[in-house]
Amino acid sequence: MRAHGVQFLFTLPGGHISPVLVACEKIGIRVVDTRHEATAVFAADAVSRLSGRIGVAAVTAGPGVTNAVTAVKNAQMAESPLLLLAGAAARLQKGRGALQDIPQLPLFRPICKSALSVAAVRDIVPVLRRAIATAMGGTPGPVFVELPIDVLYPFHVVQKELGGSQTPRGLRGKLVQWYLRQYVADLFAGAWEPRELQPLPLSVPRATPKEIQLCSELLSRARRPLLLLGSQTLLPPTPTEELRSALQSLGVPCYLGGAARGLLPPDSPLLFRHNRRRALREADLVLLAGAVCDFRLSYGRLFGRGAAVVAVNRDREQLLRNADVFWKPRLAVQGERLWGENKPVWGGMNRFGVRMNRFGVRMNRAMAAVSPQCHLNPLSLLLALDRLLSPQTLLVADGGDFVATAAYSVRPRQPRAWLDPGPFGTLGVGGGFALGAKLCRPEAEVWILYGDGSLGFSLMEFDTFVRHKVPVIALVGNDAGWTQISREQLPLLGSAVGCGLAYSDYHAVATALGGRGFVLDSDRVVAVLRAAMAECHRGHPVLVNALLGPSDFRQGSVSV
Repeated sequence: MRAHGVQFLFTLPGGHISPVLVACEKIGIRVVDTRHEATAVFAADAVSRLSGRIGVAAVTAGPGVTNAVTAVKNAQMAESPLLLLAGAAARLQKGRGALQDIPQLPLFRPICKSALSVAAVRDIVPVLRRAIATAMGGTPGPVFVELPIDVLYPFHVVQKELGGSQTPRGLRGKLVQWYLRQYVADLFAGAWEPRELQPLPLSVPRATPKEIQLCSELLSRARRPLLLLGSQTLLPPTPTEELRSALQSLGVPCYLGGAARGLLPPDSPLLFRHNRRRALREADLVLLAGAVCDFRLSYGRLFGRGAAVVAVNRDREQLLRNADVFWKPRLAVQGERLWGENKPVWGGMNRFGVRMNRFGVRMNRAMAAVSPQCHLNPLSLLLALDRLLSPQTLLVADGGDFVATAAYSVRPRQPRAWLDPGPFGTLGVGGGFALGAKLCRPEAEVWILYGDGSLGFSLMEFDTFVRHKVPVIALVGNDAGWTQISREQLPLLGSAVGCGLAYSDYHAVATALGGRGFVLDSDRVVAVLRAAMAECHRGHPVLVNALLGPSDFRQGSVSV
């Protein structure tokens, strides 16, 4: 792991993995323990997304492994390279009633690029080396490596546990003891021989010159081209600066999603942030760079009649998602990018782009001016936050209605400055993402934008922030309900059952765990936000409990 640049190991400790934790401590890999295994995996996921190096989490056997499943699936759908190490019962004890022994590999084979179990000490290095290369190559994703307890503990401990200390009785006892001694000998055979540690070369698909030329021709003929960029566009090896320069030279209006948010400056005339559905209907050429025709693009039904669609994706299945039903690409490229030394150049912005941007800005201002009967207008709060954020801000998104509003109104200041779950829509990423982000970028001011529902998944991680001296700011949009669900459930089904929460004192919980807490109601918005930032700069994790009133900003926007 050290040879691959790993700086942090995220974990919730357990006896099956104790040797891993102690060994990391000895060689200078920082061990960061969390209050839930999912948080550990989310933190490793954030490190992968922000650093370009493999993120690593370690969980104990059985329930430690099952607690990590959702976070691993989230990483798979977000195409995040991730290494999950898991403890396991000794190979000889599998299926015999050992502590926390379950079949673990079948859980992870459907959701990982690879799921492996180490059979002997000599195999640890080559298995991990291959697993990391698998995670980072091609379309990135998680890998799972099971480490049975007998390949982790020292020889004399394993020998004592498996070999037994009593003199065997009878022929059967002697045969069993002989077999166990042979097993231990084979388990450690060759364990101390040198192994190659350096990273294996990665395989990344590229567009062909012919595909680049065809795209250039389509673009040169387009009058209203549009570019949609997803998280995949920021994957290594293309430098972010090179990608930004290419976008600016193209001059094509862009919508940025996922990790691609912040790729263009907030005031760039090329950056579209509103009215995507209308823009897609009017565009005569749509370039999907890592964007997928799933529910986010209405499965491909949003394109205007006669529009040419160019799709680029490392993953063949994602590249052609729903292409046999609702849309058909003019050009489909399974590759890493669609420009080379001779970049296609388009004439620049036109009235089409200017009109879309102006309409969105006017809509935001109008909705923010509406005052609810009680508490805060969420859009007004988020626009005030946007005006305060520094260029070093990193935003973590964990929630439904409040976070979706933030996606329209809070502008990331730089590439990789917005972390959201991705297409799986997982709640509970906030604590882990913020932990990994702040450790990876200590100079950044890390804000977690929480819904009050999603906060319940990782509120206890304020204990982790305090113990590991990780100052972050959580802004909780507290509207006392699962509002994204009730927006659809109530009008369609006539009841908001199960969607009610309370205006709870979440700030008091953060304070009780050693952080700082603020409550924010209908006045002093800027003053409270500034006070929270000041406490964070003093080294304290902070929670701002913002009480929200009802808003119609996202009425009718739920997508399934």
